[in-house]
Amino acid sequence: MSLSLILPMSAFALAASISPGPVNLVCLSSGTRYHVSRGLIFVTGATLGFIALFLAIGFGLHSLLAGLPGFERWLSWAGIAFLLYLSYRLARDDGRIPDGEPDKAPGFLLGALMQWLNPKAWLASAAGIGAYTNGGDSQQIWLFAALYLPICWLSLSCWVYAGAFLRHLVHKPAVLRGINRTLAGLLVASCLFLLLD
Repeated sequence: MSLSLILPMSAFALAASISPGPVNLVCLSSGTRYHVSRGLIFVTGATLGFIALFLAIGFGLHSLLAGLPGFERWLSWAGIAFLLYLSYRLARDDGRIPDGEPDKAPGFLLGALMQWLNPKAWLASAAGIGAYTNGGDSQQIWLFAALYLPICWLSLSCWVYAGAFLRHLVHKPAVLRGINRTLAGLLVASCLFLLLD
């Protein structure tokens, strides 16, 4: 494969992965509340979940969905409901950093599931495959997925580390509560954007 294909694919993967979205906001919140290692478990699940979704769309899931009228709309509503639930949980957070509750941190399975319910992930996959592969060329799809894997993981990890950086700056529950409520508001705003789109 030529560099003329690898560079644009990589740039697209970086732009899609690092730009704010529901998964990025959960990564940021996880970094503020839990040890970085817990956030990276979520990041790994989200990355692998995204790659599975990307490959499924690349190898024909979008054709199958086109034959099921209404399913795409149902999936969108399920994703929005899930994001609203996450924003509710963030908004209700008391701002205290837990010491012995790592089991409450978002985990691997939540990360993987979130990508399948994340409209941004569906759009990024479909748009990237449509723009950078030739009619479902399997070699190009595998190449794109191989590029996406480290780029997505590193991009989401940056959000966890940004949250950890914020955690060291804010030691007052009231400040952390404010950050969490802002993140919850941003999640709700992203849902409204999806509804209006």
